[in-house]
Amino acid sequence: MPKITFMGAGSTVFARNVIGDCMCTPCLRESVIALYDIDAERLEESFIILSAINANVNENRCRIEKYCGVENRKEALRGADFVVNAIQVGLYDPCTIIDFEVPKKYGLRQTIADTLGIGGIMRGLRTIPVLRDFARDMEEVCPDAWFLNYTNPMSILSGYMQRYTAIKTVGLCHSVQVCSSDLLTQLGMEDKLEGRKELIAGINHMAWLLEIKDKNGVDLYPEIKKRIPEKLSDPDFKNKVRLDYIKNFGYYCTESSEHNAEYNCFYIKSKYPELIERYNIPLDEYPRRCVEQIKGWKEEKERILDNGKISHERTREYASYIMEAIVTGNPYKIGGNVLNTGLIDNLPADACVEVPCLVDGRGINPCHVGKLPVQLAAMNMTNINAQLLTINAAVTQKREDIYMAAMLEPHTAAELSIDEIKAMVDDLIEAHGDYMKEYK
Repeated sequence: MPKITFMGAGSTVFARNVIGDCMCTPCLRESVIALYDIDAERLEESFIILSAINANVNENRCRIEKYCGVENRKEALRGADFVVNAIQVGLYDPCTIIDFEVPKKYGLRQTIADTLGIGGIMRGLRTIPVLRDFARDMEEVCPDAWFLNYTNPMSILSGYMQRYTAIKTVGLCHSVQVCSSDLLTQLGMEDKLEGRKELIAGINHMAWLLEIKDKNGVDLYPEIKKRIPEKLSDPDFKNKVRLDYIKNFGYYCTESSEHNAEYNCFYIKSKYPELIERYNIPLDEYPRRCVEQIKGWKEEKERILDNGKISHERTREYASYIMEAIVTGNPYKIGGNVLNTGLIDNLPADACVEVPCLVDGRGINPCHVGKLPVQLAAMNMTNINAQLLTINAAVTQKREDIYMAAMLEPHTAAELSIDEIKAMVDDLIEAHGDYMKEYK
């Protein structure tokens, strides 16, 4: 029977989805589930909810164990076949608050700040030391396990694990699965959903819908482009940044407009504040979501438990499908974040890229894509530059390398001078305290 270890099991809703999916998968129903977190209260909440699902949908076939604290981490990992990572180092309070409030003092505004931007850089730098410790433990007690990383910044963290550890790592996101269906639905093209064919490749949160065809092989981009002006002129439409990508670069990308608004130098500009309204860009969106989630958690927990009647249906999350394909050998296709071993010809070999992957009994097998259109590769490179420099700073632990990562991050560089960037980095390191102790 497989052993599945969930790191960051205090992320209860996400743990419920991934582990609940496993309980709905025949070859995984008798797995050993090891839940690990450093927060005892949240860990217990997840244990109660997952135990109820195990009883109600799985006849208690899974054995669920819980492990709390760094001192028990190695035992949680021992003998694991799959390790799902969903940690958030520093949580909303204090670290996310710091990632938003300190840059704001310099006039630098953000929307999500978990993938790129100065917030994404800081999140990556404080998370890599924890993942380094995970990898050391895994190399000792479960060296053959697959590390399924869901934690952002995806490309930075997965790229670090792929280049600097011996652990088999794939990064997994939620946006590839719904990219084309969301686009067609928003444009009133629902009749083209069934049987559509697509090709998506690039980097996490900025992978490109390179091809989209209907069931008869007809290219849908011409019709998509005809419908864009109406949506861009609609003051209430929310997904404008990604449609603007199609207008100006020719292709749609995977992640939401609130994310992509801060991955470039085009949309959040203090010199042009009217752009915020024109493109419906929700500044400070991630802190707002965090506050709402924290406020509503108690009520949501009671609703999930429903007096012990909790049930579960398998979701679209990739994790259980990957495990199933590896255990059974039955192939399954995913969009995975992997090292660019000749997969996208015009992106660097050190980059973590998001490409189609075939999963089977041999593991996760990335597919060669070839060259991206030059403008898309150029857009990706503006992000990859900051990603690679952040990984390098985490390895060297030199402050000047953090400066360079921030200086070459496109949104930060568009708004601030070099002196301001360095001062902001210093203030962030100081404000994060022990979370950034390796970079003092």
